[in-house]
This record gives sequence, C-alpha cells and structure tokens, in this order.
Amino acid sequence: MKILTMTALASMFSITGFYSSAQTAKMSTSGSGETRHLFLDVHRLTPGIKAEAVAQAHQKDLAVEGKYGVDFMKYWVAEDEGLVFCLASASDSGSLRKTHAEAHGLLPDNIYLVEEGTEAALKGKKNLFLDIHYLGQGKVSVKDVAGAHEKDLAVEKKYGANFINYWVNEKEGVVMCLVEASDSTALINTHKEAHGLLPDKIYRVKQGQ
Repeated sequence: MKILTMTALASMFSITGFYSSAQTAKMSTSGSGETRHLFLDVHRLTPGIKAEAVAQAHQKDLAVEGKYGVDFMKYWVAEDEGLVFCLASASDSGSLRKTHAEAHGLLPDNIYLVEEGTEAALKGKKNLFLDIHYLGQGKVSVKDVAGAHEKDLAVEKKYGANFINYWVNEKEGVVMCLVEASDSTALINTHKEAHGLLPDKIYRVKQGQ
C-alpha cells in the first residue's frame, strides 16, 4: 500500500465538502440563549515545561473563566516540546484570550473552532498521544473525518491502540486525534492500515486533571 500524508492526499482528492465550518462547528445554547462553540487552542511555551506548572496556570484559568463565559473542559501538555492544548466551550475565541490574559498572561498561538467525535474512555495503562493532520484550508469535511475515524476504530485493537477522540477544524483543514498506545508506532500502523492517512505531527502528552 502506498502511504500518503493527509496533506498529500488532500492535493489528490477534493474532499471539501459536505458542510461548511459554520454549519458543522459544535454549538450549544446556554440558559441565557447565548450560542456556544467548541474551541481547541494551542500554546507554544518553553520546551521542557512541567505538567505541574501548567496545572497551576489551569487553576488560574478556572478561577477567571466564569467572568468571560468560558468553560475549560480538558487540557494536554507535551512537555518535551513545550506545547499545551486546551479544549474549551465559549461564545467566541476572544473570550478564551481574555480569560488566559487575565489568569496568567499566556496567550494561545492558535485557536481552532472545532467539531469533535464521540469520546471513548481512557484506560490509563498506556502512553497518551495527540497527533495532528494538516490537510490545508477548505480541504476536509467533518463527514470525511468521521468516516476515517470509524476505520481507525475497526483496526485499533490489532495494534493495541485506543482512539479516544478527534477534533476537526474545517476552515483550516486541521484534524487532531487523541490516542492511547504503547508507542507512536501503534497509532501510525492503525492509521496506515485503516485508511493510509498519516499524521504530520505526533506528540506524547499528559492529560490535565
């Protein structure tokens, strides 16, 4: 089988498609009638940063979030690379920036409006990885990613992987997958057999409490 990165595949096939980002971005309505969206933001901090330091910053976010109508749901830290990924619900991305700014001043470098899949349970016995696929602007749909994820789930046990969830930003063509596995090879082999769409980046991460 010829293995392609998602970027290469996107250049060969037009998979734009079925929905616009405005239609597919996960939304909910608060009690006040405010429309909320799901965001995944990325902070590029100092390589070697400790998860304990990020946990302290996260507590400061939680202390401020109510002021700006933000709900920080989960976060992950790639210590070696100094990356922090935060999943949050808010009415807009500006609310996230305001919360981070007041809480500790560490602003995200990227904020993605995302749609997510159905979350599986963490088993907690293996390493946790976040992989990122960059397809390019307008070259991915939520429906396509959902189909690829189902193929991953059909193969994952063969390689000892546990695909927890995924997030899609249609506008910029970014897909992120959270996976439990003994090593990164297990998730690569799962993607390889399932659909041949390999990630552009793989980070070993720790999930915040």
